[in-house]
Order: sequence, then structure tokens, then C-alpha cells
Amino acid sequence: MKLRVKFSKHGVLKFIGHLDVMRYFQKAIRRAGVDIAYSTGFSPHQIMSFAAPLGVGLESNGEYMDIEVNTLTSARELTDSLNAQMVEGIEVLEVKLLPDNAGNAMASVAAARYTVAFREEYQPRFLTKSVIDDFYSQNEIIVTKKTKKSESTFDMKPYIYACSYNEAENTIDLTVDASSAGNIKPTLVVKAIFDYKDQPLDEYALLITREETYTNVGTSEHVQLKPLGFAGSDF
Repeated sequence: MKLRVKFSKHGVLKFIGHLDVMRYFQKAIRRAGVDIAYSTGFSPHQIMSFAAPLGVGLESNGEYMDIEVNTLTSARELTDSLNAQMVEGIEVLEVKLLPDNAGNAMASVAAARYTVAFREEYQPRFLTKSVIDDFYSQNEIIVTKKTKKSESTFDMKPYIYACSYNEAENTIDLTVDASSAGNIKPTLVVKAIFDYKDQPLDEYALLITREETYTNVGTSEHVQLKPLGFAGSDF
């Protein structure tokens, strides 16, 4: 039986990398007494996969992992058992039962929604709703994306599904492509906004929270985003 677990990650744990989070959950699952399934072979391991590794330094309210279990109790009991093993900064938010034909979490990721805040002493004075609206209304947003092995220039506009400014909170709200093919980082969008106004960006100023991770239940031409938990059901 496949389960999709949603969890949050905050505080000092934002500096813990993906592999350490994975190892932490492996230990927590054992301590919680979850009847998790193991792979076969010479080196059995828990059957577990994560949706989209979170960058170090980012917080999140919308992380997902899939696990396989041999027996079930209830979503509430499983959530409580796992949370009893969690340290401060990680909380299991929901557990859903997946259909047998569901794709794994990582392959299902299409987009992610972020809130970008700024440290108080770095709050940019030029940012307003009209600036963000003008930026997003451009026909093209040409950026240069650098990786360890390559550098490419492309139009980022098709990969930004939403971009707005929250005047009450002084934050930028973004929904961007997070698939393996697109994978737009929020910092790349923020840098493009600053470049649009010829302003320098100090990435230390950014406080980024991933709010949700989505799958596409529509088509590539007509994207319809739903939270990854949408694929599952209560039990």
C-alpha cells in the first residue's frame, strides 16, 4: 500500500540538507513502529521517495514523500505516531492513501508555490504591486540560467504560472515550474525582477518558503495544478 506524507520544515532545520532529512525520516519511521515495506536484495532499504528536494536555507509548508507499508491503521494514528518522533521544525501535516497506479512523488511534480520575504534591513524600497504587475506582463522574460556544467539563456515567462506582490506582507508570491524539465528556482525569478529595475540583489536578503508542491492534472497546453496530496484519499 502506498502512502503520501505531507510535512513542513522550519527553523534551524532549513539548514539541513535533503539526504539528512531522508535519513532522519528513516529513523523516525522505525521508532514510530510504522510497518514500512523494504526492498529486496542484498541491502534492503525502506521503500521511500521524496517529491522535490528542498534547497538548503529554504523553509516549507508543502513537502511530500511517498512510502510503502504492509499494514494500515488510520491516517490520524499514523500522523500522531510520526509527529511523536519529530524534532522541533518538522511536522507531519497529512497522510493520504494512494491508488496502486499512482505515479511516484518525484515524477508527479509539476510546479511549486513560494512566498519570498525580505530581511527587515534589506527590504527593497522599489518593490510595489505595479512593479511586479509590469514585470509579469512582459511578453518575454529573458534570463541566463547557470548550472555546474552549463549556462543557457532562455525565455522564463512560460515557466512562471503566477507572480504577484502582497502589499500587506511585503512579499512576492510565486508559482513556478518545478518539474525535472523546467525547475525554475524562485531566486532566478527574484533576480529577474531586480534586473528589470536595474537593482542589485543580495541573495542573503531573501527569506523563501515553499508553500505547496503541485502536480498537473491538465495538459501541457492547459495546465491545471493540484497539490500532490490530491492524488490520495483519506483512510
